[in-house]
Amino acid sequence: MNSIAIGGFQPAKFVMHVLPGTLLASVVAMAATLVSTLHGGPQLLYALFFGVAFHYLSADPKARPGIEFCSRNVLRLGVGLLGARITASQIAGLGWSTAAIVVIAVVTTLLAGYFLGKRLGLNRAQGTLSGGSVAICGASAALAISSVLPRTKESERFTLMVVVTVTVLSTVAMVAYPLIARALSLPPELAGLFLGGTIHDVAQVVGAGYMIDHPTGDYATIVKLFRVSMLAVVVVVVSAMFKSEREQAEREIAANGGFAASKKQALVPWFLWMFVILVAINSLGLLPAEVNKGLSDFSRLCLVVAIAALGIKTSFQQLAEAGWRPFTLLLIETLWMAGFVLIAIFARQHGHL
Repeated sequence: MNSIAIGGFQPAKFVMHVLPGTLLASVVAMAATLVSTLHGGPQLLYALFFGVAFHYLSADPKARPGIEFCSRNVLRLGVGLLGARITASQIAGLGWSTAAIVVIAVVTTLLAGYFLGKRLGLNRAQGTLSGGSVAICGASAALAISSVLPRTKESERFTLMVVVTVTVLSTVAMVAYPLIARALSLPPELAGLFLGGTIHDVAQVVGAGYMIDHPTGDYATIVKLFRVSMLAVVVVVVSAMFKSEREQAEREIAANGGFAASKKQALVPWFLWMFVILVAINSLGLLPAEVNKGLSDFSRLCLVVAIAALGIKTSFQQLAEAGWRPFTLLLIETLWMAGFVLIAIFARQHGHL
């Protein structure tokens, strides 16, 4: 019996094509979630390492299509659904000076990644990816930005190296930065600005903020969500910068029989439209709290499945081949962002901002 076709596309056939690899990535993601829930620790990092343990399945012809599907399409869906966490009122409530500090910190960190990456022998795409991951929201930003960069085996390996490093740095910051805030006797608003404006991943920002007190945690979360809201703009800019290179890479993948996107790709990917639309709907109060939470949880699930799939595609040997340069660059970017925000906070305390 033939499956129903829609404009030449056969949904049933496609589902059966990607199902084995998708189930594999989902099982790895569930294992990572279980360990993270029971014992604590970064869920995304567990998913990555568990996935790497199953690297030998990446060449399996039955599993490969689903792994590619999860590392690309499921990833983009997860990024798009991040918009359900943000409202315009949260951003407006920060005030112009706080918003300016965060925007300048993000832009200068992106520029630092771009130009310092060249000095360290990395290419444009790698410098942009590292700067974006530190500037916006860690692993989630790295995955989102990598989805609009030229796709090669080297780029996938570099993306995973960035995810590992930025997650480790974010975890260290979650422990160290509250101690710095306390040592400097920062009030809740400024402590929240420091934590939300510098720590990479959302989960670590929340953890660090509430380690101090509830007001600091609330403010840090709002500042961090403002940084996350900048992801859409950054991805559009990066997409425009690398459009021709990305399309050339997709043509080469298709020529070699790989799973490639269409040759002509939209400047603004569909998942960013989803992101913006969800922010607008959420800002208007049209999303019930239960739906909002469900979309946020599903977004996280998609990102965990996607990074598990990326892990399956990569071996420890390939991670090691990335070398010391990505770590050095990410560390410099992290220290720059923390230093800049602290200097801005001191200027604000003394009435200069």
